[in-house]
This record gives sequence, structure tokens and C-alpha cells, in this order.
Amino acid sequence: MDETRARKRITDIQTLRAVAHPLRTRLLALLRLNGPATATELARRTGESSGATSYHLRQLGRYGFVEENGPRVGRERRWRASHRVTSWEPADFVGDRAALEVSDAIERRQLQRAVAQFESWMANRSQADPRWLRVAGLADDVLRLTPAQGRSLTDEMLQLWRRYREAPPPAPSDERPALVAVQLQLLPFERLEDLDL
Repeated sequence: MDETRARKRITDIQTLRAVAHPLRTRLLALLRLNGPATATELARRTGESSGATSYHLRQLGRYGFVEENGPRVGRERRWRASHRVTSWEPADFVGDRAALEVSDAIERRQLQRAVAQFESWMANRSQADPRWLRVAGLADDVLRLTPAQGRSLTDEMLQLWRRYREAPPPAPSDERPALVAVQLQLLPFERLEDLDL
């Protein structure tokens, strides 16, 4: 996917609100992971009505997150994600309290999802392929960085993720790929006492 289709950068509150709805976020994720689908197919995947998924897909389309994929079959439209990644910077919304609240709500939901993924992994890892036990888990560190250095680190990490998403190294023939959650948290703090080392 070329870079213009790879990322959608949000800079206005209306577009941010459009993707903040939990079902819309889920529909967009399913289209990104599984490819094009109809509202009916997505309704089966999400347990929602096809009317609800159709409405939310149209809203996502209105703001450029999804687009029709091929000709309609009867009344059914096939949808695809317009971009691989959605991004925004809370700094773009400084001074706009409503936009910052929407941004905060999305980021909190992302963190809650990350915690739920971790809890699920911990509860079920005894049944996992032992090879995953050697690589799955957490890693953390504390660095002293300026904002510019933090931006550089984030950019490099995102480039590495993109490379693994678009052209990962060859996989051994006896291994099957799995969906893998990867999270990046870069949060400044002031006092060493805030760390639990």
C-alpha cells in the first residue's frame, strides 16, 4: 500500500468523533485485518444488526475511513478500509477541550483493550505453542529523552512495525502466523519515585 493510502491523519474534531464510536472502530479494524466485507458479513462478525453496521459504515465512508470496493450486488455494498493506520496528535487539539476529551476517550479505550489482551494471554498461555512462550510478553525500560528524541524513537518504532506488517522476514515452514498485539507507550514523568523498579 502506498504511503498516501497507508495512513489517515486526523486534524479535526468531526473526523475524530466519527471514528471514536466503539462499533465504528471495530468495523474498521475488521476491514483492515480481514479485507473487504459487506454490512451483513460484518453484522454476523460483531453480533450487531446489518442496519446498524450499514449505518456506521456509511458514516465511516463519509469521513474517508472506508470506501466501496467494487460494484454493488443488489443493495449490498462491499466496503474496504481506505487506510491501514489512523493517527492524530493530541497536540493538534490544544485549546479545544471537546476534541481533547474525544482523543482521551479513544486512548483510554486503546489502553483498556491492551490490558484485556494481556489478561487473556496470561489466562490462556499454558495452552499456547511453547514457541510463543519464548517471545510473547512484556519489556520495558526507562530512558532520558527530550521531546524531539521521543518523536524520533516513536517514528523509528512505527517504521519497524510497518516493515513487519508489509514485508516481514520469511517464516519457518513449520510455523503458522497469529495475530500479535504490539503496543507502544511513551509517557514522560517527573520523579523517580513514580517508578516501581
